[in-house]
Amino acid sequence: MINIKRYFAVLLLVLVFCGYGSQVSANNSLTTLKIATRMPKGNIYHRSLQEVGTTWRELQGKNARFIIYPDGIQGTEQDTVRRMRIGQLDAAMLSVAGLKEIDESVAALQLMPFVFRSWDEYDYVHKHLRAELEEKLLDKGFVVLYWGEGGWVHFFSTKPRLTPQDYKTARIFAWAGTPAQVDLMKSIGYQPVPLGLSDILSSLQTGMIDTVPASPLWALAFQFYQTTNHMHSMNYAPIVGATVVTKRTWDKLSLEEQAVMMESSRKAEKMLRDNRDKLDKESIEAMKANGLVVDEVTPEIEQQWMDMIREIWPLIRGNFVPADIFDKIQNLLAEYRNQQSM
Repeated sequence: MINIKRYFAVLLLVLVFCGYGSQVSANNSLTTLKIATRMPKGNIYHRSLQEVGTTWRELQGKNARFIIYPDGIQGTEQDTVRRMRIGQLDAAMLSVAGLKEIDESVAALQLMPFVFRSWDEYDYVHKHLRAELEEKLLDKGFVVLYWGEGGWVHFFSTKPRLTPQDYKTARIFAWAGTPAQVDLMKSIGYQPVPLGLSDILSSLQTGMIDTVPASPLWALAFQFYQTTNHMHSMNYAPIVGATVVTKRTWDKLSLEEQAVMMESSRKAEKMLRDNRDKLDKESIEAMKANGLVVDEVTPEIEQQWMDMIREIWPLIRGNFVPADIFDKIQNLLAEYRNQQSM
C-alpha cells in the first residue's frame, strides 16, 4: 500500500524544486496592491491613482485588486511609510512630509520657503534633480512611479495679516510629529500649534489656531477658508509629492509589466501637472465667491518677507535640507534666472 503521508511529502518537494510553489506564492502576492493617500476621495489626485489602478488590473488579470485608502485613513504619512516598510501597504501617494521619512533630500523641494518664485523655476530645478532624488529613494527601497504638485502654499488667517511681524501674534497650524519645524518657528518668534490633519477644522472653530498654511485646493476641500477667510497673496512654497511603490513589490513585476506601469504613471503625472495652475485658480475663485478675501502685498512687504527668510536659511541648510542639495538648488535657480535675463 502507498504511504499517503510520504507520497504527499515527496510531491511537495517535487513542486518546490520545480519552482511551482514559489510561482504560486509570487502570483498570489501580485493579485492585490494596497496604496494609501491623504488625498480626499474623488479629487484629481485620487483619480490619477484610479487610472494607474486600471492599468494594474489589466496587467494582473480579472482577479487583481488595486485598493486605494484615501482621506488619510491609514494614518499619518509617517504611519504610511512605516506600513510600507513592514509590508502592510505596497505603495502610497506622499507629500514631502512622508517622502522625507524615506530620504531627507526630497525636503528641498518644499521646505525652502520663498525660494521658488514660479512653476517654471520649480520645473527647471526638478528636471535637473529628479534622477538624483529618485536614486536616493530607490537606495532606501522605494521606486517613484510619478511626481505631482498640489499648488502653492498660502497663509489663510482669520484676519488680514500682511507682514512677517503680523504673524507673530497668530496661532499657526504645524504638522504634528515635526518637532524640528516647531522649534524653528518658535526661534523666530512664531506660535506654532502641532496638530493632525483631522484636528485642523475643529481647532479653527474653537480658536486653538487662527492661521493655516495650505494650498487653495486643500483650504477649499477641507473648508478651512470658512473660518480663515483671509488669504495672503504671496506664494510661500510649492506642495510637492510623489507616488512610490516598495522595491519589494516592484521587483515582482516583469520588465514588460514595469514598463507598462511606468507609462501609465507618466500619463498620471502629466495630468496633474497640466492642472496644477487651474486647480489653484479655480479653488481661489470658488472661495472668493463664498467670502474669501485675498490680501495683496506691496513690493515693500514682499521684501520684508525675503529679508526674514534669508535670515533663517542658515538654519534650514543642513538641518531641514541637506547642505549639498540646498546649494544645488540655489545654483540651479541662479543659472535659470541668469538665462531668463539674457
